[in-house]
This record gives sequence, structure tokens and C-alpha cells, in this order.
Amino acid sequence: MDIKPPLLDSIAELRKTSYRHVQEAAKKGMLIRLIIVAAELIAFATFSSATILFDAIATILDIIISISLLFFIKIASRPPDKEHPFGHGRYEPIAGLQLSLFLIVVGVCLAFQQVSTIQDLKAHTHAPIEAHIWLIPLGAMLLLELGYRLLSEIGKRENSSALQSEALHFRLDALTSLLATVALAIGSMRPDWRHFLDHLGALAISLLMIGSGAFAARRNAQQLMDRVPDEKYFNLVREAALRVRGVEATEKLLIQLYGPDAHISIDVEVDPELPVIKAHLLTQQVRLEIQKSFPAARDVIVHLEPH
Repeated sequence: MDIKPPLLDSIAELRKTSYRHVQEAAKKGMLIRLIIVAAELIAFATFSSATILFDAIATILDIIISISLLFFIKIASRPPDKEHPFGHGRYEPIAGLQLSLFLIVVGVCLAFQQVSTIQDLKAHTHAPIEAHIWLIPLGAMLLLELGYRLLSEIGKRENSSALQSEALHFRLDALTSLLATVALAIGSMRPDWRHFLDHLGALAISLLMIGSGAFAARRNAQQLMDRVPDEKYFNLVREAALRVRGVEATEKLLIQLYGPDAHISIDVEVDPELPVIKAHLLTQQVRLEIQKSFPAARDVIVHLEPH
């Protein structure tokens, strides 16, 4: 007799809805970045500012990274199959790690190029830079902050670590635009320093690219190494398990998070005189209750202990 209750359709629907919201938010973020890139490339073609160019390059790289992550998030959301019984969730942090390393390499190359340019500034004459060009990265900064708030809100609501990471990326991009704004604004007040500050701003942006790439690489590596996730996930799972009638307490709890998936192992204490059939049904109720509260939990293993 099959006494295992079926997986609630609503749980699968929750996962699909969450994934759809994540995709829609990521597309809105890319649209914001495309607007910024178009404006900055036009500004560079008009005013030949290295800071503006580097800010645009950083944004273009972010668009490439976002498109790549969207592709791998889609792969990571595939259900388990015969060759991948635990799902495909690790595709997301693997892709994130590779893209982070790519960002570091590009940042290092651009930094060396700017150091060389700054050293050669005295040997060449340069056309003047428009004094009010700093308004362009200022506008980009405001748009990026808007993108950060939009993605952060949806990421928290959908409990999407990928979208929250992307939101943080927008905040870092806003910081690069802030650096560009400050460098060009100071340069507008000191025309004799304008070119030096322009390239210094570009150097600062490339260094920030290296830093943000290293931060993202560390975060993705931690997921691949099964680092213990935030305590809020443990509290969420414990509270869900304790809502099931018959569960007296919880013991050992292990949670693995990678990409859109979570795998959970939990020990629950029950009446030691509970019949086997009722105990089995109770474990399934615990599993379903956890998945209702935490739709990312693709696999939940429940162990019984006497209370």
C-alpha cells in the first residue's frame, strides 16, 4: 500500500512562479543597464572621457554576466533526472564563479592600461574634456540605485539568492558611477587636473571591478564548498517542522544551498510508541510543511527520534 502523500502541486507552482518573477526582474535590470550603456557610449564618442568609457565597459560586462547567469539559472532550475538525482542547482554557482574570475582578469588588464596611460600623460597634449560631463555618470548612478532597490525587494520576497546577488551587483555598479561622478566633478573645478583625474577615475573603476569580482568569486565558492547558510533558513525549517502535529522537538538539522535549490536533512522527535505507519505519514507531513514554507527545498530527508 502506498501511504506516501503526493507532492503538493502548489509547491511546484510556487517554484515556477518564483522563477518567473526572478526572470522578469533580471530583464528589467538589464534594460536599465542598456539605457546607461547607450548614454555613456554616446558621451564617450562626444567627449572622449576615459572614466565614462570604463564605466560603460563595466556596465557592458555586467550585462554579459547577467545574460549568462540567466541562462545558467534556467539550467539550474531543471528538475532532477537519472544522471542528476539531486537536481542541477550547482550550475548556478559554477557559472557565477567562472564569470567572477573573468571580471577579475578584465579588471586587472584595464588597471594596468590606465597606470601606463597616467604615466604618459605629460608626454602628450589632450583635447579639453567637457566640464559638465559628470552629470552623465550621476544619472547612471541614480538609475542603478533604482535597479538595486527593485531587484533587492523582489529577491527578498521570492527568497532568491541569485536575484539578491544581482541586486548587490547593481549597488556596486552605482558605486563605480559615483567614483566616475566624483572624479569628473573635481576635474570640472580644476581644468589643469582634468585629464589626470579622468584617468584616475578610470583606474578606480577597474580596481572596483577586481574587488567586486573577488567578492562574487568568494560567495560562489562558498556555495560549492557547502558553507553553512544563514541562520534564518534554519529557523524557517525548524518552525515549519514544529507546526506538524506530533512533532515534539527537532534535533540535528543540515541545510545545503546552491543556486535555486536547497537540500535538507532534519531529525524530529516523536512519541516513541507511535505506530510505524503513522510515523511514516508524519515524516511526509513534515517534508510537505517545510517545502510549503521553503519552496527552494527540492529534497527533504526526515529522520525520526524518540522524544
